[in-house]
Amino acid sequence: MIRIEYPQRLGRGLNDRLHWAARARMAKEQRTRAMRELQVRVSLRANVTLPVTVTLTRIAPSKGVDGDNLQGATKALRDGVADWLGIDDADPRVTWVYAQERGPWGVRIEVQ
Repeated sequence: MIRIEYPQRLGRGLNDRLHWAARARMAKEQRTRAMRELQVRVSLRANVTLPVTVTLTRIAPSKGVDGDNLQGATKALRDGVADWLGIDDADPRVTWVYAQERGPWGVRIEVQ
């Protein structure tokens, strides 16, 4: 199992009211960071054989967001993990699980 955690503020998903350009910049940064964090912290991607289950956890000091906003808030992370795996995020060999918990702003990515 691969598990990494790093500080990053994700936002509220579909409820974020941002200009389209600001939203695109934020998504690009989140996607790139997820991929790079995995590249730096996990020495060999070869140890990951498909199928896998990927759990994306949004950590925030608030009580959380509802399910569809949780998926929206973690969409760029999902894309970054898929980039790291070298697949499309719609690949049926990957099961995506979403979670959230209270704490200081952060993200946890688990690949099983």
